[in-house]
Amino acid sequence: MAAKSAGSALDWGWNHSPATSAALVAGGAYTVATAGTVTGLPASHALLVAGAGAVAQVGADLYQHRPAGHTAARCAAWLTAGGWTAIVLENHTALTWGAAGWWAAGTAAGMTLARGLVRAEATARTERQQRKLQKWANKQAGEWHERLERLFRLEGHQVDGVRPWKGDVGYTVLVTMPSNTPELPADAVRKLAVDLRLPKGGGIQILDGDTYGQTLIRVTAVDVLAQQIDLPDGPEDTTVTSIYDGLPLGLKPDGEEARIAVVDECALVVGQTGSGKTNTVNTANAGALRTDNTVVMHIDVTGAGISLPWLHSWAVDGTANVPLIDWTADTIEEAHILCDTVIAGIAARKTGHQDLLTEDDKLTVTHDLPEVLVAVDEIAELTPGLLRKLDTIVNTGRAVRVRVLICGLRATQDVITAAMKKQSRVRVGMRVSDPEELSHLFPTGGGRINPKAAPYKGCGFYSSPDEDDVVSDPTAFKAYRITPKQIRALSVAYADRRPQLEPVFLDTEPALYYASRWGRILPRIYKAKQLAPTTTPYTAIDVLYPPVNEFTGIPITSSTEDDEDGNAGPRVAASTATTTAPAGPQARVGSDLLTTMLDAARLTPGSSSLDDSTGIQADFGRVIQQAGTPQNRPNPVPQLLADAHNAVVAAGGRMHTADLAALLEMEPLVLGAELGKLLREVDIERPGKGTVRAGKDNESKLGYTAETFAAAISAYTLRDGQ
Repeated sequence: MAAKSAGSALDWGWNHSPATSAALVAGGAYTVATAGTVTGLPASHALLVAGAGAVAQVGADLYQHRPAGHTAARCAAWLTAGGWTAIVLENHTALTWGAAGWWAAGTAAGMTLARGLVRAEATARTERQQRKLQKWANKQAGEWHERLERLFRLEGHQVDGVRPWKGDVGYTVLVTMPSNTPELPADAVRKLAVDLRLPKGGGIQILDGDTYGQTLIRVTAVDVLAQQIDLPDGPEDTTVTSIYDGLPLGLKPDGEEARIAVVDECALVVGQTGSGKTNTVNTANAGALRTDNTVVMHIDVTGAGISLPWLHSWAVDGTANVPLIDWTADTIEEAHILCDTVIAGIAARKTGHQDLLTEDDKLTVTHDLPEVLVAVDEIAELTPGLLRKLDTIVNTGRAVRVRVLICGLRATQDVITAAMKKQSRVRVGMRVSDPEELSHLFPTGGGRINPKAAPYKGCGFYSSPDEDDVVSDPTAFKAYRITPKQIRALSVAYADRRPQLEPVFLDTEPALYYASRWGRILPRIYKAKQLAPTTTPYTAIDVLYPPVNEFTGIPITSSTEDDEDGNAGPRVAASTATTTAPAGPQARVGSDLLTTMLDAARLTPGSSSLDDSTGIQADFGRVIQQAGTPQNRPNPVPQLLADAHNAVVAAGGRMHTADLAALLEMEPLVLGAELGKLLREVDIERPGKGTVRAGKDNESKLGYTAETFAAAISAYTLRDGQ
């Protein structure tokens, strides 16, 4: 199915201004007069139609409470048009200059009259609403003056005004306090809420005004957080926005919109299972994709769940001509390629766009130079190597407008790195059961947060820098609800405005694998499903796969040896580096560990530069044999660990426990217990709670990665001083 263009569609809606409506009526009258002259239509029929129109007009005006003078003017217009048509039919003069002149004059008068009447009615309607609002405000001011006097025995106070909120969910009362009582007592919130009989979810908030002695009393009369609030962005309202406007998340208790700023800041979104975190992330996606100056990328190694709804219209339906998500990393390997490309792009932008940094030390985002927003879901499933690369993006991408939106179940150190938390000034915490988690997420103001203030699914708290770059205290909000059906409709509307990465960003070595990304990704996430023809331009090219480091299982996207994971060095059988790393077991593999491990296995068979009695033969990180006797050089690496590592490397870098046990001819439970002991011996932990995606079906089960075993082998080698 070919992609449908959203640009050149006919609009059959009855959307006309008052002037064009009058012109259409006049045109209809002339058409009737002309055709009626030829067919012999009686003049009385024209008068009958005009009279019926005048009667209908009276009924419509009475229903809309229009002024009597306006109703008389509209009825006169109907009768005038009918009278002209009847005269022309009677005299058969429709095509004469005289009849045409009177028709033109009447049409112009009708258009002017219609425009004037509508403007007058709009002004009158606004005035009525203002009078009604002022009457309500005056009544509320009187009631509040009496209430404050009755509850707190105030004298000399003045209620200066009452301002309603959007959606009729509450209002704000401005009070000037007397000099002898500059503020309300501590129990004022409770007393006022009881006196107003506010519902659960409503409440009172007392704030200081602009000057000393002024008090703002904010009254929430409706429980906004308990309602389901649909995303207001529908296909009928998809005006282009900018990333500078922030991303809308939902509504605050006062009905104002909750927005987060992601131009200069990274964002951190946490929430327990079932809290509505995924819906909130999709709402943020909708806000970013509505702009025309933001490229959105996703990392979700648990199945690309946050990407699939946004890709459906392009990949399956064929109604969107481009993918809404620029890149989706659905596996650990693809995430490494994405991160390497983004890191290289950051460096390229810093050197390639120096001429654009004359007025500011940060790039200005445009359609031709878009912001890159990388959304990462289920960050606990990522490996330590990927977390370090994300730290690099978080730490270095601000000036060139590359930011990260990080999602996790908790904001603790075992899930979120220190750099991610420190650099993410935008914080969003969805519904939790433990107040300590919110206090940990929000270092300022978090101690005063009560989780009961946001008890419903889809509720949470957020803090974000304002226009003055001041981070606000955590504020409760209810996230907009966005459905897959709405996502598909928005995907079609937003497709034509998607920007592309500029050549400077893509003129790097890792970006060599950017063009064929969908050729690698789509077969994995859609398997045998029929793809739409709109995907052909992205898949009908040579698909490039980077070579993989056989020791760590990490893709090699650069020829320079500058990656701390050892995945970017020269692809040779063994390393010839001689750097020695400090001894001691490490929980995460790094360049120092891998270098030391490879130092011990740096000669291939046949080399004469090292004594055969002490040499280790290696092939791409696999230990083949080790010379020497146990007395002078015992092997520090347990044989089971070495065998398991070689088996996982041969399987592509990841393997389920059951498959590994079958290959090693052991029971899965026994193998798991033995390998667990070996890993704990050197303080190595498996990422993602031990689950990996492997096998032909890419299922998520308990298993192991080559990176985990590589870290353990390096730790054993270092511990024994090898």
